[in-house]
Amino acid sequence: MRIVLAAVNAKYIHSNLAVYSLRAYAREYRGQIAIAEYTINHRTEDILADLYRRKPDVLAFSCYLWNVRCVREVAEELHKLLPDTALWAGGPEVSYEARQFLEENPCFTGVMRGEGEETFRELAGYYRAREAQSPGEKSLEDIRGLTWRQGEEIRETPGREPVDLDVLPFPYEDLGEWGNRILYYESSRGCPFSCSYCLSSVERRLRFRSLALVKRELDIFLEAKVSQVKFVDRTFNCSRERAAEIWEYLESHDNGVTNFHFEIAADLLTEKDLEIFARMRPGLIQLEIGVQSANPETLRAVCRRTDLGRLRERVLQVKALGRVHQHLDLIAGLPYEDYESFARSFQEVYEMEPDQLQLGFLKVLKGSPMYRQAQGYGIAWRGCPPYEVLYTRWLSYGELLRFKQAEEMTEVYYNSGQFLHTIRHLAREYGNPFWLYQELGIYYEEHGLFGVSHSQQGRCEILLHFLEEKFPDKALLYRELLLLDLWQRENRKSRPVWGMDQSPWKEKIREFFRQEEKERRYLTGYEGFDARQLGRMAHVEIFRFPVTDEERMGELLGRAAGPAREWAGGPAGEYAQGICGEKPSGGWAVLFDYRNRDPIHHGAAVWELGFWETGDRT
Repeated sequence: MRIVLAAVNAKYIHSNLAVYSLRAYAREYRGQIAIAEYTINHRTEDILADLYRRKPDVLAFSCYLWNVRCVREVAEELHKLLPDTALWAGGPEVSYEARQFLEENPCFTGVMRGEGEETFRELAGYYRAREAQSPGEKSLEDIRGLTWRQGEEIRETPGREPVDLDVLPFPYEDLGEWGNRILYYESSRGCPFSCSYCLSSVERRLRFRSLALVKRELDIFLEAKVSQVKFVDRTFNCSRERAAEIWEYLESHDNGVTNFHFEIAADLLTEKDLEIFARMRPGLIQLEIGVQSANPETLRAVCRRTDLGRLRERVLQVKALGRVHQHLDLIAGLPYEDYESFARSFQEVYEMEPDQLQLGFLKVLKGSPMYRQAQGYGIAWRGCPPYEVLYTRWLSYGELLRFKQAEEMTEVYYNSGQFLHTIRHLAREYGNPFWLYQELGIYYEEHGLFGVSHSQQGRCEILLHFLEEKFPDKALLYRELLLLDLWQRENRKSRPVWGMDQSPWKEKIREFFRQEEKERRYLTGYEGFDARQLGRMAHVEIFRFPVTDEERMGELLGRAAGPAREWAGGPAGEYAQGICGEKPSGGWAVLFDYRNRDPIHHGAAVWELGFWETGDRT
């Protein structure tokens, strides 16, 4: 008997926890179960060919929003090639309307509904017994949680009780084979909250894996020094004491490499949590925080309980620590949220200065309360996955298209982290930063720039042209801020055309690195390298920032100014009225250290070396 568990992931870097958990639980059949992982970027014919070569007796697909169309297509063609192979489906995309799924997809044998570990184990036992022609063979009628095709009839057994999480084995075997892929892990199932757009609100029975077991399994990840572990717990800190104990354990057992991702409710964070975060290595954890809307009426309508004031306070407190990456989410298309209301929600979240701002769109998921309520709110959505909102009583399709453009601009110019200084300063030109991203989207549309692959420098040049049209009196400032962003991201081989000619300072820069070879005033971690090598590994750039003294230079960069003081990419200060033009005989010298990077945004460490006249000695 050959069983294949197939997963089609959104990206190569992702893994599929479900198929590994199913195989681990069905341990007595381990030698007969293989896992086949693909991505939605694979050609359908390549997935088909690989599965055909495996010749499984039973093939079970893990089905989600992002892959179900691909799964249906592959299964339909594979059924023609391997008509005797039993095709099963499981996962949230098929569990809630299993009968309809089978009616629409006659190539499938059946669906495993809900939590699949025990159901799959018994199903594997059924097929092995059938292969062995065992006289005591179990029937499908004896396996709870199944909907299956029996001739022309579709049969169904009762649902299965939720499993005790402590009986589930650790899902992964050889962690050395994972490289830099993301590993998923769950320490709880269920959610105590009732958000109507979320499937977690359907199963509210909250269960936890015991802390002792969680700690032993975290040790496995830590010892293997995997790159990232993403907890799939729906609200990780719904039990505050438990969350604090796990965070404290990670802080005290940090291996200096592994990053842990958690989805949390920020308004539930405690003072103790903040104290733990303050001791953590920068980059040890990252937090995903669903705000969804700042409109109280909207939050009430979707049954989302959030103390927005406390959430904002906690997000800003975590931000001030400078150690934790924060990812904040908004959802467009919720009830009572019109265009202006959403723009205000965007502004409120943006002003919390998240490291990433995810602008998502309502998906009307089968089985969710919103699926039943949507018609009453005048919500229309796409009939195929991902079931995304088309319009609501408060938003037209055209307005949602504008949101799509603003979403892409937010992703490119804010979430990428490649334009930190420019965008943080530019956002201050607008009363509400949402209008900045909307205007950028309109600019891209008018110039035919959407749907084109642009390099970082290309994105810079587009933004520069936009700024020169919009703020011609500040063109010099923005040219230099864009140059600053480019150099901070990477040690470039070529110079942008708008950068100032550096030839008057070439000898001064060489002298700086000769001095640095002797004294090591700024560059750490470069032991054993000579001046010439230092000059290739780090970079000094002379800028024409339109300020005349170090105090105003510090004001521009958002920190106290002074020769050779370090700054690590804080928001640019206000562009003060009355700032004079550049000094014609010199420029501001800045050192970029690419071996020492900000663990949150990954930009090079930067030192301001002061104003250099063309005739100055370093």
